[in-house]
Amino acid sequence: MIERYTNPKMKEIWSEENKFRKWLEVEIAVCDAWAKLKKIPQKSIQIIKSKASFDIKRINEIEKTVDHDVIAFLTSVAEKVGKDSRFIHMGMTSSDVVDTALSLLMREAGDILIADIKDLIRIIRKVAKAHRNTAMIGRTHGVHAEPITFGLKMALYLTEMERNLERMEKANNIISVGKISGAVGTYSNIDPKVEDFALKYLGLSKATVASQIVQRDRHAEYLNTIAIIGATLEKIALEIRGLQKTEIGEVEEPFKKGQKGSSAMPHKKNPITCERICGLARILRGNATVAIENIALWHERDISHSSAERVIIPDSTTLLDYMLVSMSRVIDNLVVNAGAMKQNLEKTQGLIYSQRLLLALVGKGFSREKAYAVVQSAAMKARGLNKNLKTIILEDINITKILSLKEIEDVFDIRYYLRNIGAIFERLGL
Repeated sequence: MIERYTNPKMKEIWSEENKFRKWLEVEIAVCDAWAKLKKIPQKSIQIIKSKASFDIKRINEIEKTVDHDVIAFLTSVAEKVGKDSRFIHMGMTSSDVVDTALSLLMREAGDILIADIKDLIRIIRKVAKAHRNTAMIGRTHGVHAEPITFGLKMALYLTEMERNLERMEKANNIISVGKISGAVGTYSNIDPKVEDFALKYLGLSKATVASQIVQRDRHAEYLNTIAIIGATLEKIALEIRGLQKTEIGEVEEPFKKGQKGSSAMPHKKNPITCERICGLARILRGNATVAIENIALWHERDISHSSAERVIIPDSTTLLDYMLVSMSRVIDNLVVNAGAMKQNLEKTQGLIYSQRLLLALVGKGFSREKAYAVVQSAAMKARGLNKNLKTIILEDINITKILSLKEIEDVFDIRYYLRNIGAIFERLGL
């Protein structure tokens, strides 16, 4: 299912071809740096740049024997370059190329995710603005609370996604780091200037201190950021699912022509995309936990992180890309049933105005405790008799002698509850 919707650009980033391309890019950048220090002859660097390439099939053949992917890669490159290949990988360790290249790949994937987030923010902003004054009931504990607007609900998601944009931009910056410092990070066989030249060429910052690897707190921050963004998408998807319940019916995710909801029940229109997003968010959280586990490695390094990262990093970036694009599609085409929202506001027959009534009585001199008891008693009576709370209040002489008819009408005016929505939207520039 996910494969069908995978972004071709994201798929290309995590292809074997692109991985080896990045490895070669790092190796050539280091060779170029050595040439600047006159440790590689100009003629040799020209040959390396013109001939250096690889053959994936050949790499796989070699790896069957050597059981080491970097050595297999270097051997394949050497076969293309010839005798000048002796300068390739000079002074380096495998993690110099693998970790630096991985940072390049993660940054590329992060750029796609940042663009996705910006698209979703734009769409949420549009829907929030369109439904700024579309009144609906707010719910706490799943129970009717007080009126809000659907635009306000969208505005809440807008600000959270804006924070997620900041998080992803920061995470992309955190991971944009390489290291070319050799085994255990001491520059024992490589000049620190080589790292400076090579990383500048690659557009990466350098790790101020490294062991044999780029430290995995960076990768953990990146994947935990992805998990947080996934959790926000799950939060939105879960709300859409809840509001699409038959008993509520306030929104529906888009249902395209020819789509089927059930193999057994032709009437069904199910929120399957939102359900899918909720499920995939769990995978992102699991992958983030693995990334945290990868921080602690033996001494200057082991490779217990490596096998896991080959799964969790491509999977997490690919899944989040799919989730962001899917959520954009859902919200951009969301069916908003304002009529059902109005009906649901009236479903509890005025009980949602209880706080306003309580405050009106307090304003007339009642203690809060007494006012609460009076309003709660009236609310329970209205619920028990299946009557509107306003009707019960108008029949209660103990309240009508305190509050005028106009004051009671004001209590049950929904505009009171929504009067400051505009101020919130002004903060957002909407």
